[in-house]
Amino acid sequence: MDVIVGGGVVGLCVAWRAARAGLAVTVVDPAPGSGASHAAAGMLAPVSEVAYTEGPLLRLGVASLSRWPAFAAELAAESGHELDLRTDGTLDVAFGADDLAVLDELATYMDKLDLPVERLTGRQCRRLEPMLAPSVRGGLLAPGDAWVDPRRVTAALLAALERLGVPVVRARVRELLRSGGRVAGVRLEDGGRLPADRVVVAAGVSSAELAGVPVRPVKGQIMRLRSPGPLLSRCVRGTVHGTPVYLVPRGDGELVVGATQEELGFDTRVTAGGLYELLRDARELVPGVTELELSDVVAGLRPGTPDNLPLIGPTRTPGLTLATGHFRAGVLLAPLTADLLMAEHIGDDGGPVEGTGPGERAGPMGVGGPGDGAGPGDFRGHEDDRGPGNGAGPQRHEGLRDSGHRAELRELAVLCSPERFREIS
Repeated sequence: MDVIVGGGVVGLCVAWRAARAGLAVTVVDPAPGSGASHAAAGMLAPVSEVAYTEGPLLRLGVASLSRWPAFAAELAAESGHELDLRTDGTLDVAFGADDLAVLDELATYMDKLDLPVERLTGRQCRRLEPMLAPSVRGGLLAPGDAWVDPRRVTAALLAALERLGVPVVRARVRELLRSGGRVAGVRLEDGGRLPADRVVVAAGVSSAELAGVPVRPVKGQIMRLRSPGPLLSRCVRGTVHGTPVYLVPRGDGELVVGATQEELGFDTRVTAGGLYELLRDARELVPGVTELELSDVVAGLRPGTPDNLPLIGPTRTPGLTLATGHFRAGVLLAPLTADLLMAEHIGDDGGPVEGTGPGERAGPMGVGGPGDGAGPGDFRGHEDDRGPGNGAGPQRHEGLRDSGHRAELRELAVLCSPERFREIS
């Protein structure tokens, strides 16, 4: 049996894909869907969020974005929930000559990467979004970007897991159980134990304490406004007073405004200053936001890593797999994360990998192997005897049989493999 620690969009997505493939899986989280996924805006925007130094993250994002339409359709069909997936693109706007110069440089960079973008004048921007401020001088349209409501996604995933009979244990994990040099399950806060063949740590910012991985909390404050009808038809981004701000519309008239980025440890207070800055900057882009109803404010903690890339895949400690450190891209990367972890179990014929135990990666991913319990693979946990599991072997997964698809997954797995932090204790 697999135990997945973490009930955010990433952990629930991994559990759903595993259960659909016939694997026995249990999710453990004290309050599923209430962490960073609850706060997130849900932007699926690898193109408009591209940075010059984040080529690997861009590649991961583009690969995962291509999976979202099928993922959303399957999840909606199996859960009976509407996800509010929108595919109208992102408009990044500029106010002054300096802002326009930055966008021109970004457009040139995107052109070199063959990323779809369109340069627009201020008039063209306002033609697309009439509520934009008159001072907007120009912009870039990323027509391939999308967005989704993460709260609907987590609700749909929980409903789909319930239909599949997947247990969701609403409890906090105190520590990992270890036996014979491998992770063999988890101990709950009340002292109860859940034995497992594999533990997947998808616990966001709690992953550092639980598994000793280099993940830190990055606070983000975000607000939700409401109007009788949509104020915008697509995501709008801009830089105001040197700070980026975005506005994400929902089909029901909700408008998400975010987000601060603060290195304040585990502080989740919503502050007057943070909300003031968000509303002030949003008003510069779309003056009409000040007339909207304030419906929700929240502060979440993004799980960041030293290189801003996620940690996805088995560690050098057998039985321990990571799906954490997604920083700003947890919702975007959830389908790809599930595919990468499912590939651990799948052989070239679509069936289980023969002779490969959990954490001993000899399958199509081609990264990692049995650990010796030393260095960064020596994640903290409690040495304990392993109890009997109720796991079932992995079943055939037709979606991973194509050789081109497997080759892509192998390449992407290297980018986010925990092995890159071998030197970090």
